[in-house]
Amino acid sequence: MSGKQSITLLSVGHACVDVYQGAVAALVPYFVAERAYSYAAVSGIVLAASLLSSVAQPVFGLLTDRRAMPWLLPVSTVLGGVGIALSGVTGSYALTLAFVAVSGVGVAAYHPESARVARLASGGSHSAMGWFSLGGNLGFATAPLMVAAVVATGGLRLTPLLVVPALVGSVLCLPVLRELERRRASGSSAAVAVGRDDKVSFVKLSLAVVCRSIVFIGLSTFISLYAEERMDGGESAGTAALFVLYIGGAVGSVLGGRLAGRRDRVTVSRWSYLFSVVSVAGVVFVPGPTLYLFVALTSVGLYVPFSLQVTLGQDYLPTRVGTASGITLGLTVSIGGLAGPLIGSVADATSLRTALAPLILMPLLSWLLFRSLPEPAVPLSLGAAAHKAHQEGDGTGTGTGTGADADADADADADAEAGAGAGLAPARPEDR
Repeated sequence: MSGKQSITLLSVGHACVDVYQGAVAALVPYFVAERAYSYAAVSGIVLAASLLSSVAQPVFGLLTDRRAMPWLLPVSTVLGGVGIALSGVTGSYALTLAFVAVSGVGVAAYHPESARVARLASGGSHSAMGWFSLGGNLGFATAPLMVAAVVATGGLRLTPLLVVPALVGSVLCLPVLRELERRRASGSSAAVAVGRDDKVSFVKLSLAVVCRSIVFIGLSTFISLYAEERMDGGESAGTAALFVLYIGGAVGSVLGGRLAGRRDRVTVSRWSYLFSVVSVAGVVFVPGPTLYLFVALTSVGLYVPFSLQVTLGQDYLPTRVGTASGITLGLTVSIGGLAGPLIGSVADATSLRTALAPLILMPLLSWLLFRSLPEPAVPLSLGAAAHKAHQEGDGTGTGTGTGADADADADADADAEAGAGAGLAPARPEDR
């Protein structure tokens, strides 16, 4: 199986998991309409998915650093789907919280190990990791459409149908796991050069990720209600806004991988966060249908750094790749939920616009943190593995592949050039 095929399957599997993170926010308007939950109450549901996930993901990361656990991919995918499927079948608020929390644990278990597997399959290519992240973005984007198709027609009692993507995703990851096991048994898997941990930079990166998480989860929780309020278009206006927020992330993830092949990851992320300050302000304050344009721009701006932060974290903590993945990939969609109840309470007391306005500061803080971050060393063996994955993907070895494979080859050439003569490469001079 080629690297391209492996990343494609992992990307689709990623979509089948992250659709359940998007489903939590997509279910919010239906919980409000059908059960008369307040803003604070629905924020608590988002918190239930986020709290356990934010605590559990670093734990799963630590576990996968000690021992590879590829079986977590199918098991956690099913767990994430079952929790959401059961969230609508009970009228109990406590049970709803419990089922959503179960889904959050499943998502938490998936991300650290899936990021490790994806980087092995991709050979460390930034662009390939961007395609992997794209799957998660598409899962987010399709969540409001999936929820609307199921719940809008028959109410919350039909949420058990939402388990279908989990069953599909749990099957799709199996060929990739078998292929990696075959490579390991034959000794053909690439060894990764391990350098020293840069804990200070990793902490700064993590704080930037938290700030990004707060603004994205805050918007994903309330943008549908805000659009309904601003546009007077009912649930359809809210669903459209949430879809635009998520689909823009798909564009941002791929764009981030491509830009990182031309500039260093830190520079690309820094400028993206500065761009997001303006776009978030547009979401909050610009009136009329232009809201959708600024939602799209915000999504792109917040997702350009998404996959780059994952590989940055892994390179800052090369001896703790699972932990780094659990924090940088997991916290982006979990810790921000902790601010949800506060936003909801302010909205109940004042207005949604007032509650959302402080979110403008979050990408500004991320920008400030990225200003002090260095571009970390690149493991040379990963660059070589990316070049090999490209050759396998196009079947020629001549560097003529397209799409994700061509991007991987460009990344491999840049990484190999940067790493010449050393096990770990310094940041490229042109990127400083």
